[in-house]
Amino acid sequence: MANPLEHQLSYPFGDQLPATGTTLEIAPGVRWVRMGLPFALDHINLWLLRDREVGPDGREGWAVVDCGITSDLTRQAWEQIFAEGLDGLPVLRVIVTHMHPDHIGLAHWITQRWSTPEQPCRLWISATDWNAARTASRQTTGFGGEGAAAFFGSHGLVDPVAQQKVRERGNYYGSMVPEVPGQFRRLMDGQALRIGEHVWTCHAGHGHSPEHISLHCEALGLLISGDMVLPRISTNVSVIDLEPEADPLPLYLASLERMRRLPATTLVLPSHGKPFRGLHERIAQLQQHHEERLADVLRACAQAPCSASDILPVLFRRALDLHQTTFAMGEAIAHLHALWLSGDLRRLRGADGVWRFAPA
Repeated sequence: MANPLEHQLSYPFGDQLPATGTTLEIAPGVRWVRMGLPFALDHINLWLLRDREVGPDGREGWAVVDCGITSDLTRQAWEQIFAEGLDGLPVLRVIVTHMHPDHIGLAHWITQRWSTPEQPCRLWISATDWNAARTASRQTTGFGGEGAAAFFGSHGLVDPVAQQKVRERGNYYGSMVPEVPGQFRRLMDGQALRIGEHVWTCHAGHGHSPEHISLHCEALGLLISGDMVLPRISTNVSVIDLEPEADPLPLYLASLERMRRLPATTLVLPSHGKPFRGLHERIAQLQQHHEERLADVLRACAQAPCSASDILPVLFRRALDLHQTTFAMGEAIAHLHALWLSGDLRRLRGADGVWRFAPA
């Protein structure tokens, strides 16, 4: 279903998309790659940036930004790009915006494939997300396994079938990220990262992942936004079992507001959807979206104390599969926590062990 707010944005490439295993030039030295995903959100955008190693004898090559999940189909698509889309040049480094599987999944394979003892192909990522990815690849967190099932149960997802399915997803993250490179280069907020002929500034964002890094190139007028700003859908902002009293929504909204400092004419390269112009408009849309959802949640809790499970139909007015339900539960808890920790709601634990929220 089309999002009517999209009409307030502009899409300079129209309906043009790179076919799997091919690239589409966005700007000189910037190429768009698109890989499939086995979810309702069925694709991810990845980026190739023309690069050059530091020093007078530095090699020419490419930086890969984000990788896709670990799968045979994704590997095959990358092999086609390596053979036909790099102008015969090597991959010099892999930059990952954040630790979610569709972004970091194949980082281990790409870095290993292009490394030699003399010339390693290194992963570049924030230290927080590198550590989170290493932990999650060894033990699924957040959306599968016993801990997630118990956490979602404490917020009202008590249906036995749903509970069993969540328990069975104990290797959910590891199946898509079986390995994370054991060494990395650290990206930090405000860091000026020279990639080839251009400088890209790192913008740390919070709320979606621990320390998400977006990249802005002033000279090219481009923002690789990762998942922080998407044109059609709102970024998932979730509370998970590892940090059960987390308050990520204010962090995400503050991160969005900081991005408003970038020029309004910036061409945004999102991880999902199509490249677009209208950054300030989209930030305003996302801020309004969450303000409206918070108001909806307050009204629902004023009628009767609500659990996160009770809030799902308030926030999501469509049928959800299990994959979507787990993300939706995390987001419902995030909205309830924003209101609870701001003092608008109080949190009550029932005799059934379920947290419910009522007006303070």
